[in-house]
Amino acid sequence: MKVGVIMGGISSEREISLNTGKEIVNNLDKERYQVQSIIIDKKTDIFDKVKDLDFALLALHGKFGEDGTVQSVLQTLDIPYSGCNALSSALCMDKDMTKKVLIANGINTADWVMVKKGEEIDVNAVETIGYPLVVKPNSGGSSVATGIVRDREELVNLIYEALKYDNEVMVEKYIKGDEITCCILDGKMLPVIAIRPKSSFFDFTSKYSDGGAEEVIVELQPELHNKVEAMALSCWRSLKCSVYARVDMLIQDGEPYVLEINTLPGMTKNSLFPKSAAAVGMSFSDLLDNIIQLSLKERQK
Repeated sequence: MKVGVIMGGISSEREISLNTGKEIVNNLDKERYQVQSIIIDKKTDIFDKVKDLDFALLALHGKFGEDGTVQSVLQTLDIPYSGCNALSSALCMDKDMTKKVLIANGINTADWVMVKKGEEIDVNAVETIGYPLVVKPNSGGSSVATGIVRDREELVNLIYEALKYDNEVMVEKYIKGDEITCCILDGKMLPVIAIRPKSSFFDFTSKYSDGGAEEVIVELQPELHNKVEAMALSCWRSLKCSVYARVDMLIQDGEPYVLEINTLPGMTKNSLFPKSAAAVGMSFSDLLDNIIQLSLKERQK
């Protein structure tokens, strides 16, 4: 079976995608799959470079990759692909839409307001949430142009910076607590990972630098674990995820709050999903094989 690892892309997360793609190529079972690296440099490449594939293993991040666009193209071309379908991908990529679905399903998430490019920033309305605040591009990832602000000047400056990367910016109530991530494979949650960044915030550097953060498997207290697992799986069902996804949360005073859902989690050597899978004895190669086989089954539905 010819498996094309789709990487690169046109988003601000291109370099992370290339790293993910290379790691995947290096760890795929070459005895089982004929592996081909496919680097996307422009949008039309997705039409030109995938035609002879039996399966597309997506290593893309950000817009035109994680937002359902590429998934829709591959579906139109009848090429099975990895991970969630176009609808779930689009919903989870849009943080505002994700939160609306979460709230509709009774799932805890921090209060937020949206700021749109071309509209005057209503600072007073934003500040009603109360400082500190988190500013982030609505459809961004990898914590690009994302940060915590504690006053009006910082707020306005970071909003303008984030608007360089997206047409909408989310301003969210800062939840001070312990960050965890819940990796879900085929509707079942793998061991929970606690994220302890060396800085005060799990930013781009913390995520992708060796030693930028301590990421350890943790055993939560039974009651909290049950609450976290129920919430993670509720996110999975509410957003109609399939194959695999990662739910990021913050725990404040024993209460979990969902940050976001990643439908194409990173797969670099520093990434969280392979670490969680390893905790149940699943090698990186086995994880990739599971993703391929589960995706093939999902696309046949």
